[in-house]
Amino acid sequence: MKRLSLDPSVEKSVLAGVAWFSGVNAASDNPHWNEMDELEATLRAAYAGRKPSEIPGLEPARILYRRFGVDPTRTRPSSEALLRRVLRDRSLYRINRLVDAINWASLALLLPIGLYDLDATEGDLTIRVGGPGESYEGIRRGEINLEGRLVIADERGACGSPTADSLRTCVTETTTRAVAVILAPAGLPRLQMEEGLQRLSDRVTSWCGGTADGAFVLAGDAS
Repeated sequence: MKRLSLDPSVEKSVLAGVAWFSGVNAASDNPHWNEMDELEATLRAAYAGRKPSEIPGLEPARILYRRFGVDPTRTRPSSEALLRRVLRDRSLYRINRLVDAINWASLALLLPIGLYDLDATEGDLTIRVGGPGESYEGIRRGEINLEGRLVIADERGACGSPTADSLRTCVTETTTRAVAVILAPAGLPRLQMEEGLQRLSDRVTSWCGGTADGAFVLAGDAS
């Protein structure tokens, strides 16, 4: 199995939850979409009419952005972007079962979650800071500047961030092996992350079948 680690440059700033999956079905049809509808309705009932700054659950992702010099009111965490769409009474895009399940988890936890096709990644993965001039083509986002920002990278280069993941390692209908990475600021209670990983894993295996091959929390020198 591939490994994922925290680079020393970010280990005091980041708490990450990692979940590995194999044998999943990422078909485009999603017979479980009613569960997304239910979550969206719950979130609208709880937060309709409130500004993002008035929704406490969004603050951890905003703290994470500020630690890397990013203004979260200008560049939104992916989880906040999802919630803003829901609160505008616009349903989320249906992509495929696996991406949909991760979007459900991101909304439920209000934390950004990266998702990567393991067969499209090269070597082990690292959470680190983007290097000078580093960028990639995002999923439906064009070129994304990553210099100085938090990224997830394989041995070829960056492939994900809390804002948008890369097209190179994105999940498609043919994906059978994947890793999901929940990103949060160090200081978030470990138990909260562990519970989030369980909710994510349960949703993926419920919607996509397959096997949850392991889940763990990365903090400091944990591995």
